[in-house]
Amino acid sequence: MKTSHQIQESFEEYLQGLDYSHQPDNLYAPIRYVLSLGGKRIRPTFLIMAYNMYADDTERVFSTAAGMEIFHNFTLLHDDLMDRADMRRGKPTVHKKWNENTAILSGDGMLVLAYRYLVQFPGRDLQKVFHLANKTFTEIMEGQQYDMEFETRDDVTEEEYIEMIRLKTSVLLAACVQMGAILGGASESDSKLLYEFGEKIGLAFQLQDDLLDVYGDPAVFGKKIGGDILCNKKTYLYINTYRLADQSQRAELDRWAEYHGDNPDSKIAGVRAIYDAVGVKALSEKLIGSLFDEAMVKLDSVNLPADRKSLLREYAGSLLNRVL
Repeated sequence: MKTSHQIQESFEEYLQGLDYSHQPDNLYAPIRYVLSLGGKRIRPTFLIMAYNMYADDTERVFSTAAGMEIFHNFTLLHDDLMDRADMRRGKPTVHKKWNENTAILSGDGMLVLAYRYLVQFPGRDLQKVFHLANKTFTEIMEGQQYDMEFETRDDVTEEEYIEMIRLKTSVLLAACVQMGAILGGASESDSKLLYEFGEKIGLAFQLQDDLLDVYGDPAVFGKKIGGDILCNKKTYLYINTYRLADQSQRAELDRWAEYHGDNPDSKIAGVRAIYDAVGVKALSEKLIGSLFDEAMVKLDSVNLPADRKSLLREYAGSLLNRVL
């Protein structure tokens, strides 16, 4: 079996070797730009590693993995536009480097490209993959809509937020894991367990991403810290801070929510100070750990020898800095 590092190296070479040199170039240049920015390639790596638990010819699913990675980057391109984000992976976002119309159209082009590569798998079960992709892509749009609606609501619950990130983020990772298992020949029960494994890891990963947006290092995180705070996003951190806050702290949160001044750093620092005061960071870290443990239970239940599952377990642990 191949390690995550070996898979990432081989897949990156494959992805960068794909040809997007068509006309008009201004449609395809942003696509090349987005896919050249790198990233951890988490979703295709999970897909290929899940496949590798059942089959050794990993290059056979590279086109499927590319389709899912291209789709993921399409969602990021449009997400950055909707959030008015300036940076992605340490570089200007497409709507900043080009313009908003270009970002919309090139994003649409990425969606079509994603389907082109998804259907290239040379074997059975393509209909299952196509159905899973359609279901997943629809759920992601639903999650994005909820995310936008939550920005103007002040009554979002923790349960609503968890469901939103499950749709917007977690289902894509879960689908990648299940897709790899299906194409590798896994049983229906195993592929379902692996979907649930990916779903739990996806939730934990998004919650960790929310933490990094407040407490991370911009040089490592690849974008400015505090974007969720500036956009008044109702994250797990914000929802639980509001729940735990006293009357004066809630009033301060409300004041910052209405702030549209010329010193955004003051808003980030002010809201983060209230997060610190109520101890919500530790609460979030506890939930991340719990979700990771639940994911491991799902993986343990997959009907394969432990050594066939160990690399996937280690990879998931490395992403969330968990000691196994």
